[in-house]
Amino acid sequence: MGTSWARVLTWIIALVVGLVYGVAGTVAHAYMLGWLPLGLILSIVGVGALLVAVRLLTGDRWATLAAGLGTMTATLVFSGAGPGGSIIVPAPAEGQFSVGIIWTIAVPLLVALVVAWPDTSHQPMARRSPRLGE
Repeated sequence: MGTSWARVLTWIIALVVGLVYGVAGTVAHAYMLGWLPLGLILSIVGVGALLVAVRLLTGDRWATLAAGLGTMTATLVFSGAGPGGSIIVPAPAEGQFSVGIIWTIAVPLLVALVVAWPDTSHQPMARRSPRLGE
């Protein structure tokens, strides 16, 4: 019984951490350093690192999915117009590169990739083949 509570608590913590990363990424993704979309790159790397870390540390796809759902929820909520009419993820001008669209597509793709990655921890290690001359 204690194990199931620990798992549920892990999922809740992963969800909250995912929400925080989603908010940070959604706010920071639009930062451009000249022509380089530095905010987008750092946001994608940060969310990807979070998801991989949760998957490796917990060994649980569900905890990784919870972190990913938190990130996607924050992205969805903060992508719309705020109560004062402010928009964090604006639509690009005609013909311009849209970091907002890349951000909203990259997050679910990262979540799907990390959650679906095969678990190889239970597979036996391959036998080493002898080297030449041994």
